[in-house]
Formats: sequence, structure tokens, C-alpha cells
Amino acid sequence: MKVILLKTVPKVGHKYDVVDVAEGFAMNSLFPKGLAENASAKAVARVAALKATEDAERKIREDLLLKNLASLESVKIEVSGKANDKGHLFGGIHKDEIIVALKEQAHVDITAEYIVLDKPIKEVGDHKVEVNVQGKSAEFTVSVSAN
Repeated sequence: MKVILLKTVPKVGHKYDVVDVAEGFAMNSLFPKGLAENASAKAVARVAALKATEDAERKIREDLLLKNLASLESVKIEVSGKANDKGHLFGGIHKDEIIVALKEQAHVDITAEYIVLDKPIKEVGDHKVEVNVQGKSAEFTVSVSAN
């Protein structure tokens, strides 16, 4: 059965992909959870237009972020978390927390896909975090303190 994915589904496909799945999987899992819809001709045309619009918006965001990469170098955001006496955080600082802090403190709107962070930050102190957009990169500082 051909379906259009409305959200990215692991091991099936990405958002707006037209994929062929088992009918039972579509009827029992994808449709009830709102993850997919039947791939009729009208729906495929509508989704193609949505995908084109989303790609254009993404390109505009990337270009804007690319222009602002130089200003990102001087940004220093502050994040806090619970830590032990030696400065090791109990929970790591993840991309999502960094994105929220960037938006609140530096007024920079960025998505997780552009932030290069191999693993969560687990130590108190200053850490350099890289942002990579269209092959160009910049670094900003995340200052982690214990609360």
C-alpha cells in the first residue's frame, strides 16, 4: 500500500516521502497515529507543494544563518545544571537546551541539525560548540555552571 508520510518514521522514511508499506502496518499503526495518509493523486500533489514550500523556507533560514555566522562567534550563553563537587553534571546539556538558551539569551533562532555536538556536555566550565551551515562553520561558547 502506498502512503505519504506526514512525519519522519524510523526505518520507513522521511517526512513527505511516498513509501510502500504493508496494509496492516498502515491501517493499524501509521494512520491511527497520524504519521501517514493514503497516497491518492490529490494528496501527492498537495504534499509536493508543501514539500517545495518547506524546502524554500529552509533555504531562507540557512541563508540568514549563513549571513549571521560571523556574529555568532562572539556569542556566549550561560546554562546551568545540577553537578557534584568535582564539577560533573548529573544530566548532560543537550542540543535542545542549547537552542533554547541561544534563542533567549542571544536572540538567534537555530535548529538542532546545524549544531555539531557529538555528545552532551557533562562538565562545568566553558565549552566551544560548533555550528555548521552549508559547509561553513562558526563556534560560540556555552558556559555551564552548577546550580
